[in-house]
Amino acid sequence: MGLFNFFTQEIAIDLGTANTLIIHNDKVVVDEPSIVAFDRTTNKVIAIGRQAMQMEGKTHDNIRTVRPLKDGVIADFNAAELMIRGMIKMINQGKGWFFPSLRMVICIPSGITEVEKRAVRDSAEIAGAKEVYLIYEPMAAAVGIGIDVEEPMGNMIIDIGGGTTEIAVIALSGIVCDQSIRVAGDNFDSDIVQYIRRQHNIMIGDRTAEKIKIEVGAALPELTEPPADFAVQGRDLMTGVPKQITVSYTEIAHCLDKSISKIEEAILKALEITPPELSADIYQTGIYLTGGGALLRGLDKRVAAKTKLPVHVAEDPLRAVVRGTGTALKNIGNFKFLMQ
Repeated sequence: MGLFNFFTQEIAIDLGTANTLIIHNDKVVVDEPSIVAFDRTTNKVIAIGRQAMQMEGKTHDNIRTVRPLKDGVIADFNAAELMIRGMIKMINQGKGWFFPSLRMVICIPSGITEVEKRAVRDSAEIAGAKEVYLIYEPMAAAVGIGIDVEEPMGNMIIDIGGGTTEIAVIALSGIVCDQSIRVAGDNFDSDIVQYIRRQHNIMIGDRTAEKIKIEVGAALPELTEPPADFAVQGRDLMTGVPKQITVSYTEIAHCLDKSISKIEEAILKALEITPPELSADIYQTGIYLTGGGALLRGLDKRVAAKTKLPVHVAEDPLRAVVRGTGTALKNIGNFKFLMQ
């Protein structure tokens, strides 16, 4: 058995729409954007992750950038497999020719279909995995922020990622009720693009929109600690000439309002279908926010005002899911909620 372990490399993957994170030996060894750049003529991979991200929106006819995941699921099977393979190679850099067999735990959205689940598993197997285990994202997030999921105690987790928002009530190692909606970070970006175009007559790209979201993104128009206004450069739609404007967090809060309302509706729907005993638990424990969307200024206060429940933002919410996936990897034998 010891020899088998020597030849097996265990990795935990959070395959996200926006970012992919990999844990190996209890450490986050890869944290890269989920994007691949191809050469159009040869169809060979030019860059993966951060390097490919820098090319996005700036390519010429010979290069195309692909985001293999859309709404939390694999949209481009071939690109996903090449991306997973490339990211695994990043772990083994400088380790010589020896390539061990892989045991993987991958997290998936809770609202995923059987076909989409199959695509994740197939991609991992083609990329070199001998054993593939799947874990639902809210479950991984709960484990990642230190909740004992095996207890007969209800906990509500909201994981706002790049492609999906997962809302789940967890008790006794299982998801009791969940809502998975395809409104998340990417929708916030496209809201910002449309708003800047409508209000300021300026065309900006997705990368700039994401920067605006990070710098001045907010869920409430009044904040106690407001961020400074942010300068945005783009193309003036009237003259076609590059132009700069400044945007404030209040503007961004107004333009994200619709998408955040959809997330709030889904939270209320999930609370509606929660069994009464678990509702009593949630009243005491509150709601936990994880994922990149949890970093949006004032989101916790807005959700708390809507639900009248205490809302806790996980520490390092971006890595909560991958931390939980890593814990699941170490306890493969004990965690009954892992699917093979």
